[in-house]
Amino acid sequence: MLKNKVAVVYGGAGSLGSGVARAYAEAGARVFIAGRTEATLKKAAAEVGVEYDVLDAQDEQAVEAHAASVVERAGRLDVSVNLVPRGDFQGVPLMDMTLEDYTRPVVRGIACQFITARAAARRMVPQGSGVILSLNSGSANGSPMMGGTAAADGALDALIRQFAQEIGPAGVRVCGIWTAGVADSLTPEKLAAAGATGMDDAAVQGLVGHLDSMRMTKRSPRIADIAALATFLASDAGISVTGTWVNATAGMFPS
Repeated sequence: MLKNKVAVVYGGAGSLGSGVARAYAEAGARVFIAGRTEATLKKAAAEVGVEYDVLDAQDEQAVEAHAASVVERAGRLDVSVNLVPRGDFQGVPLMDMTLEDYTRPVVRGIACQFITARAAARRMVPQGSGVILSLNSGSANGSPMMGGTAAADGALDALIRQFAQEIGPAGVRVCGIWTAGVADSLTPEKLAAAGATGMDDAAVQGLVGHLDSMRMTKRSPRIADIAALATFLASDAGISVTGTWVNATAGMFPS
C-alpha cells in the first residue's frame, strides 16, 4: 500500500510509534523514525527494520533541517506522523491541579505538532502530494479527570482541520486518529508518568478490563489495529479522507 513512499514517524521509538513504523515498512515504505534518545531509537530501528535519526521535535530549526535531509536522502517526503509524548498528567480533579500540569500538554503538544506539520507541508506542497497524520485520545469530546489532555486534544483537532483546508488544494491530505487506552501499549511505567502511580502488571490488566467494558465493542484497540488504520490513511486507498478525525476508540464515545 505504501510502495515507493517515504515516511517519517516522530516519536517512533515508543510502542505505538514503532508499531506504525513497522506497518509502514511492511507496506513498502522507506521509513525514518525520529526521537531524542538514541539508545531506544537504535533498538527500535533494528527490531523494525527502518532508519533512525536523533531529533528533538520541539526544536524548529532541527525539524526543518531533518525534513530537508530526508528529502535529500530519499528524494521526497510522503508521510509525516507525529506521536511525540506531550507530558499529559491525569487522574486529578481540575480544582486540585497545578497550572503547570494543566498547561504542559497543551503548550508542548501543539507546538510540537505545529513544527512537524509545517516542516512536512513545506516539502509536500511543492511536490503536489503527501499525508500528514496525527493522533490523540479524542478527549476534546468530553472526558473528566483527564487534566489538560482535553484542551490539548481540542487544540490539535483544530490545527489538523486548518492545515487540511489550507494545503488541500495542493494535493496534501491532513487528518488524525482518535484512540485511547491502546491495550498493549499500557505499562506501569507509562501510567506512572501520566499520574497513575503504584500500578503493577495486574493493576494494568484490571485497567484494560475496565476500558474494555466502557467500549461499544467491549474490546480495546491494539497497536496493530491503529497501525493498520494509519497505513490505510497514509495510502492512496484513503485518498478521499482529509480534514477530519477517525474515531478508533472502539466506541468509547460516538461521533
